Amino acid sequence: MTKNLLLIFTRNPELGKAKTRLAKTVGDETALEIYTFLLQKTRDISSKVTSDKAVYYSVKIRENDIWDANIYQKHQQVGEDLGIRMLNAFKNGFDAGYQKVMIIGSDLYDLSSENIEKAFIELEKNDVVIGPAEDGGYYLLGMNSLQENIFKNKNWGTSSVRKDTLQDLKNKKVKLLAIKNDIDIYEDIIGIPEIMSRFINSK
Repeated sequence: MTKNLLLIFTRNPELGKAKTRLAKTVGDETALEIYTFLLQKTRDISSKVTSDKAVYYSVKIRENDIWDANIYQKHQQVGEDLGIRMLNAFKNGFDAGYQKVMIIGSDLYDLSSENIEKAFIELEKNDVVIGPAEDGGYYLLGMNSLQENIFKNKNWGTSSVRKDTLQDLKNKKVKLLAIKNDIDIYEDIIGIPEIMSRFINSK
C-alpha cells in the first residue's frame, strides 16, 4: 500500500446511457464508442501513476473488464447524488489509511499521468488541489484530509460547482491546476482531431 490513492469514477458503458448529451448530436452508438475510448485512455494514463488505484462503478462492479483487478481496487458508488458518492469514496480511502486521496473522472482527453503525479506532489504544501474544468466544475480533486463540507449543498452538473467549492475552502490552502475540458457535448470534441477522425469523419 502506498500513501496515495487515486479514485476513478466511471459510468458503466451501456448503449443509450453513456454521454447522453453528446449522443443528441452524434447518436447513441457513436457516443458509446467515444466514451469507451475515453475510458481506455483513462485506464492507460492512470495505470502509470505511482499510487494505489480504485475504480468506482456507477451501476455494477464488473470483474472481467478493462480495469485489471491486480492494479485497481473495485468498488460500487454509494449515495443519492454525486457529492455523497464522492464523499463516501474519499472517506473509504482515508479510513483505509491513505494520506492523500484524489479523484478523477473518466471523460477527459488531455489529462496525463504527469498531471496526476504533480497534483499529488502539490498536496505536500496545499490542503486541496483542484483541476478546474472549462464548464465550471472540476476534472480532478485531491486532498490530504477529508473536507466533508465541499461535497454537500452543490448543484452538481452546473457551472457553479467550482465557485461554490472554493467558497467552502476559503480558509484552506488550495492549488488550482491548469484548466482542462471534459467531454460532454459535441462542441467539446470538435477540437480533438483524433476523436473526430476516428469516430465522426470516418462514418
